[in-house]
Amino acid sequence: MSRLDGQSDDPRRLRVLIDRARELAAGHDVVTVAVGFVAPEQHLLFPEFVDFMESELRVEDSVFRMTRERAVLFLADTSHEQAATIVERLMATFEADFPVSDPAPIRVTYCELRPEDSDLSAKKLLPALFATAEAEPN
Repeated sequence: MSRLDGQSDDPRRLRVLIDRARELAAGHDVVTVAVGFVAPEQHLLFPEFVDFMESELRVEDSVFRMTRERAVLFLADTSHEQAATIVERLMATFEADFPVSDPAPIRVTYCELRPEDSDLSAKKLLPALFATAEAEPN
């Protein structure tokens, strides 16, 4: 099944990904890091960047596409520092493979999902990742 350009994931899938992170945390004492990506409106390469990320991930990691300009990456069994290193490497590789003269910045935020976060939900995770994006001017 092919994805249409700009199509976002089903919101129920986000719940499944959060539940999976909670189960890993509770059952195996594993931290998952959720990484929020916000691109400026009409960022032409952001959908390709998300596709690239998906192709580079481990089997236990996943990407949730919220909109054409927003995505959430779930990195299992990873600390905040490791997640930052992974994201920086992915962004550098993508920029090297898809050079543009004036790259628009993609805002990146991190949120660790720990074993003690048993009540984590999309209502709590999404504001932690994207609340500051709402306050920033375009």
